[in-house]
Amino acid sequence: MKKFTFLLAITICLATAKTNAQDDAKRECSIKYNLFKGDYQSKKYDEAYTNWIYLMDNCKDLTVNIYKFGSNLAQNVKKDPALAKRVYEQRLQYFPKKNPAKVHSDYATYLSKNKLASEKEIFDILEKAYKISPQAMGVKNIYIYFQGITDQFKDTNPQKVFDTYDDVVESVGEKLDDYAKKIVDLSDSTRTLDKKEERRLNAYKINSKALGQIEGGLDAIISEIATCERLVPIYQRDFEANKNNAVWLRRAVSRMFNKECQDDPMFETLAKAYAEATPSPDSYSFYAGILEKNGDATGAAEMRQKAFDLETDPLKKSKYKLKFAEAARARGQFAKARSLAREAIKFNPNSGRAYLLIARLYQKSVNKCGSDEFEKRMVYAAALKQAQKAYNVDPSMSSTAKKYIASYRANLPKKTLIFTKGIAPGSSYTVKCWIGETVRVPSN
Repeated sequence: MKKFTFLLAITICLATAKTNAQDDAKRECSIKYNLFKGDYQSKKYDEAYTNWIYLMDNCKDLTVNIYKFGSNLAQNVKKDPALAKRVYEQRLQYFPKKNPAKVHSDYATYLSKNKLASEKEIFDILEKAYKISPQAMGVKNIYIYFQGITDQFKDTNPQKVFDTYDDVVESVGEKLDDYAKKIVDLSDSTRTLDKKEERRLNAYKINSKALGQIEGGLDAIISEIATCERLVPIYQRDFEANKNNAVWLRRAVSRMFNKECQDDPMFETLAKAYAEATPSPDSYSFYAGILEKNGDATGAAEMRQKAFDLETDPLKKSKYKLKFAEAARARGQFAKARSLAREAIKFNPNSGRAYLLIARLYQKSVNKCGSDEFEKRMVYAAALKQAQKAYNVDPSMSSTAKKYIASYRANLPKKTLIFTKGIAPGSSYTVKCWIGETVRVPSN
């Protein structure tokens, strides 16, 4: 009995000693962290560094701030690649649920920038980020990841490329819609923005522009493989297995619509199945095009109105109007397409796509809206005016708009032609035929 009591006493003493040691370690970690944080925020980086290393070695799961602040110390102050890698790896190990997609994305960027890993290793890290949340990935990394998927599967499994594209574009689209709403809210304000609001508005515009560039880059990649000749056989093959799969049908119909494959019978098959699988504003808007194609103009108009009325979000209403405008353009109904695009702008004043659609309608009418070279070239002035509006109101479309602006400017009437026509540079001029838009005659 005495022996048992003695052993129990020893056990209690050891446990107490261990607990006390753990408490001492926690207190030491807390003290070191507060010293580190104070020095770091005061930009006393040399003093902060000593305590930070202690935290990295002994207090790894104390707080994620060890790694948030430490990343800057390792990368930008000490410029130590090995230490920077350790920061990322320990953060992912001890705080795996704290913005993991962004951390993986940032880690891939750092490794790539400093040539610290192979393309395969970087792609694998990006794939982890993508599987967690494409929305949290860096803009450039979204592009790099999709390019990697395309290179791997464009010949062996194009459907995987299409699915990845849809996932990424939908994520980018959600971000763009969010920024668009915030930009509209701040831009429409009747009061003067304070400095904080101005910074936020500027940040939204910068991010929107970057995302718009990525969206254009993704479209450029997939346009090489997403042709009607390639899409139709894939959808014919997979339709039976997916005829009740609303997501698959929506993506298939959208892709064929965007690639202007509506004349193929498969588009009608997909649109009907989509409307039956998911009665919604989106499915109705596609089905309206089928009714129009089959000669039921009244039914198509009613279906479009039904789709439009069911939607409550102004940005989505704008997108539907723009979709109807694109369909009218494809049918050669340019005046109607412009009218619908203008309606889209009423619901989203920052719709650069709507302005660019009007610009393209004007461009397509160059040879129809002028009896001589001067009159035809002045159509480009009307198109330029719309492209400039797109550039000014929609940061996400600014890169695309710049290309149209450069093209239209190059086709404006030159000085000699203006002089020969006997019109004063800088004077107002109304473009002929259905366009009827007043612009300025180029002065230089």
